Amino acid sequence: MNYKIYILAIACFVTGMVELIVGGILDLISGDLHISLSAAGQLITLYSIVFAISGPLLLTVTARMERKRLYQYALLVFIIGNVISSLSPNFITMVIARVLSAASSALITVLSITMASQMAEERYKARAIGIIFMGVSGSLVLGVPLGMMLGNAFGWRAPFIMITMLSIVSLIAIQLFIPKTQPEAPIPLRQQLASLKNGKIIFGQLISVLMLTGHLTLYAYLTPFLQETLHLGASTLSLFYLIFGIAAVMGGGFGGWVTDKFGAEKSILAIVSVFAVVMFLMPLSTVSVYVCLIVMIVWSALSWSISPSLQSYLIRSAPESAHIQQSLNTSATHIGIALGSAIGGIVIESSSVYYNAWVGVVFVILALGSAWMSIKRKTGMNTSDTASAAHHVQ
Repeated sequence: MNYKIYILAIACFVTGMVELIVGGILDLISGDLHISLSAAGQLITLYSIVFAISGPLLLTVTARMERKRLYQYALLVFIIGNVISSLSPNFITMVIARVLSAASSALITVLSITMASQMAEERYKARAIGIIFMGVSGSLVLGVPLGMMLGNAFGWRAPFIMITMLSIVSLIAIQLFIPKTQPEAPIPLRQQLASLKNGKIIFGQLISVLMLTGHLTLYAYLTPFLQETLHLGASTLSLFYLIFGIAAVMGGGFGGWVTDKFGAEKSILAIVSVFAVVMFLMPLSTVSVYVCLIVMIVWSALSWSISPSLQSYLIRSAPESAHIQQSLNTSATHIGIALGSAIGGIVIESSSVYYNAWVGVVFVILALGSAWMSIKRKTGMNTSDTASAAHHVQ
């Protein structure tokens, strides 16, 4: 595998950390900026919405630009966004910073996917894309404990300073090691969305939206949840998040093994079903720190174990637009993150963070229903649709 693909994956890891890093330091941000916990949580919602929308749009607008130069411009904007975050005196400034960071990070992610695909040999293209997704998913689960440890030790601005410094290193690495890459023939956004005319694909993409909505309803507010139910201190919270991140990364490997052994369809149905049960048990498990930790490890592992199954399922269901489905699934994931963090904030404002998990379970059950609706439909599109999609991809 071309080592340059790993450089792109590391850049995605660095830029991806900033999305959910807020979740571990919500209490610190809300206290310093004098805003409510739910308002601080909306910084995740805003980021995810901008990310989901701007990725495909920016890629279309910048379709004719040389890829390496565009990547560097995006990193520069990302660095500026994080510098503003680290210096933000109020909530409005933080919002502006999050918009800049989200839009540039979205472009970096989709550029990394396309550039990695171009760099890899034909037989390694799928694996190259998988490496990029490992960087993205790793950042989402490991960024929070890293940010939390820094935030508790040096203040909530410290994680943004760390990300800024790592982004500068990434920018230098891109300049030194990544060759100039000419853009491929652009696929108009209208044609990218054409594949969603297929009901099987629509329900397949909805699995990600609904699963992540349910997950983030609690995960975005896991710090106040653990503080309220178990009265954990800062150091113990950091340990919980670190264990959560490790379990999530291991869960991705477990999901790949399950998919290979039992097939994507059975894996999706089983993972979503067990995830719903475990998430329902989260509030009940807080009778003991140790019981809660065990349940949380299983919940964390399952949260990302569905990714290999779903990617495999979407690629097999629409092979003629596989790369488009992966791009759309990235947007679907972030729509789910946005909805979950928004809904979680509403639950906190209207009742208590104790109930966030049970509200989230409702969406996980809907994800299970969506999976069932997708799987029971016939594979692929009809002949005319397939021919049309193939023509668009070419």
